[in-house]
Amino acid sequence: MKTASNQAPSTAPRNLFSYRKYWASRFGTAPFLPMSRAEMDELGWDSCDIILVTGDAYIDHPSFGMALIGRLLEGQGFRVGIISQPDWLSAREFRALGAPNLFFGVTAGNMDSMVNRYTADRKPRSDDAYTPNGEANKRPDHAVVVYAQRCREAFPGANVVIGSIEASLRRIAHYDYWSDKVRRSVLPDSKADLLIFGSAERAVVELAHRLAAGEAISDIRDLRGTAFMVPRGWLPGNDWAEVDASDVDTPGALVRHPDPYAMTPETGQDAACAARPAGSDGGKPRAQVIKLDFQSHSRMPKLDRTRTAIRLPSYEQVAADPVLYAHASRTFHVESNPGNARALVQAHGERDVWLNPPPIPLTTPEMDGVFASPFRRRPHPSYGEAKIPAFEMIRFSINIMRGCFGGCTFCSITEHEGRIIQSRSEQSILHEIEEIRDKTPGFTGVISDLGGPTANMYRLACKDPRIESSCRRLSCVFPGICENLDTDHTPLVRLYRKARAVPGVKKVLISSGLRYDLAVRDQQYVKELVTHHVGGYLKIAPEHTEEGPLAHMMKPGMASYDQFKAMFEKFSKEAGKEQYLIPYFIAAHPGTTDEDMLNLALWLKRHNFRLDQVQTFLPTPMAIATAMYHSRRNPLKKVSRTSDAVETVRAGRQRRLHKAFLRYHDANNWPLLREALKQMGRADLIGNGRQQLIPSFQPPGTGTRGAAPVWAKPAVRSPGSVSLPAKANRRAQ
Repeated sequence: MKTASNQAPSTAPRNLFSYRKYWASRFGTAPFLPMSRAEMDELGWDSCDIILVTGDAYIDHPSFGMALIGRLLEGQGFRVGIISQPDWLSAREFRALGAPNLFFGVTAGNMDSMVNRYTADRKPRSDDAYTPNGEANKRPDHAVVVYAQRCREAFPGANVVIGSIEASLRRIAHYDYWSDKVRRSVLPDSKADLLIFGSAERAVVELAHRLAAGEAISDIRDLRGTAFMVPRGWLPGNDWAEVDASDVDTPGALVRHPDPYAMTPETGQDAACAARPAGSDGGKPRAQVIKLDFQSHSRMPKLDRTRTAIRLPSYEQVAADPVLYAHASRTFHVESNPGNARALVQAHGERDVWLNPPPIPLTTPEMDGVFASPFRRRPHPSYGEAKIPAFEMIRFSINIMRGCFGGCTFCSITEHEGRIIQSRSEQSILHEIEEIRDKTPGFTGVISDLGGPTANMYRLACKDPRIESSCRRLSCVFPGICENLDTDHTPLVRLYRKARAVPGVKKVLISSGLRYDLAVRDQQYVKELVTHHVGGYLKIAPEHTEEGPLAHMMKPGMASYDQFKAMFEKFSKEAGKEQYLIPYFIAAHPGTTDEDMLNLALWLKRHNFRLDQVQTFLPTPMAIATAMYHSRRNPLKKVSRTSDAVETVRAGRQRRLHKAFLRYHDANNWPLLREALKQMGRADLIGNGRQQLIPSFQPPGTGTRGAAPVWAKPAVRSPGSVSLPAKANRRAQ
């Protein structure tokens, strides 16, 4: 048996498809992963090796996490069952497939359950796109915790592993917007044995094979991309060092120490730590903990980052002190590059949450292998004729890459998928187009999207792998595009041309959000996109027009937008097409003042935009902007007790006002806007002139408490204006 507890997580990962298949591969491929004992019997199974529990309906399609992981594990030879949207009020439905031989894999689904169930105003949503017929209330709040507890109740001796986006974004102490408090990591609350964060393929495949080989899950401590609970002060071995970064700098003499904020990693490889007496973990030698004594003049030793852990402020500290919360957020984010990240540890009472470094990204052949699984590309037959909105949206779309190096502070993608782009090959993508053409009912020849987190980061990467592995920047494109970033869109242009040449394909649309500051670097790409792949509207996300909010979002200024708009209109005209840009904007983002929102409203009016759907900032767990919202500090800069406060919109009235500025044309918002404009000394913007924002009159039946909500009214558009389509919580998915 392999003992891994004293090893550092590997930086040279094993190929995902190099493992010898488990003996159960003799059962072959299941038409659908079974959701009942009857289906197991038809397959000849007496038990499942792994059971995946999910808050989503089971759709056998690579856009849905439980299907992607389930089919990958099936390809490794394991028998995988699915428990989808179980009744969580008892453990009965968690016993439906029996006890798993290896582990339960628990996920809330493709979205955080709180984002799925509640709006940015904390109101319950009336539907759920991941449920048959959009039915609401088919999953609990904090689904990962609830499901894991029920798995433990159903089979107390079973291994429980939690993962996907909800667990990933809640792996340390985090601010929870819906309860307005800092919550513990999901590990102690769920009582799971292991948490897999980020893209889970490497960790879950190795975990399954090691458990199948007889290792105890409590001995598996060296898997990258995993987190687990250990005794307070535990370290993997006596050659490890712990750097205590649990407090912010205080005034005092200069001290040289390993800086958790450093933008370049320590280069020393000496582990200068002596053994200390046995600790509480069974008498093992323990490494010396390095305290950052801010009053000391002593030089701290250089440390081997692969055997160094950074101690974050404890749960109790960050729950009580917003400054330490911001400090922990900054430290966490600069330790997110798989090439140089160190382990992180955070105390929760008498125990620690230990986080290994993030997973090494998949290579293109590995990505191809993951997406080559035999998906049926449709919902499980048990749902009958029910429509599942999320499937209807993506059934003709293709995910060509994952990850995002944009680093937008309000977005959860980088915390989950990372900043390094992982791309599929042309052959893999073109094969999936053929699969859609041949297998998906209702295909009319239109591919609805070739994209991912962004439309145009396919195959973009740092020019030098050595620089990429040592970089600690939070964004490759802010405050400007890094000179080391390759912005050549030629591979994407070539993919577009080959995709629309596939027999049976009439049109290939691009529906994922476009990073226009990258696009303007490649005029050929913009021309190709605008000429062939825009279905009348193209969505882009300036998010704001003012420098203050944009700096706190880590988004480019409007100069890039104006440049892209000019190119878009030029190439649309050359193609003889009438096409429009659809801009997204955020209301009430940290760092935004009332004056900023007023200026944005005036910009919208000047450009004749009347937005039908707008988004108020939603603080999702662990995002940098969420740390700003909660702490009123800016983790993009070094955090101290004297850091400048961040303008934060928290009161309901002010959040409504910021949203009302985005919908200045809606008569229901005019009373609120009139009152605000007068208080701001801008009553000159009230009147019936073209230069004024809102009229002085109020139409009957509008602007009252009993008026119909804006979403219940038909869209009102003036000539040349654009109506914004709904896509709820796009940034949190």
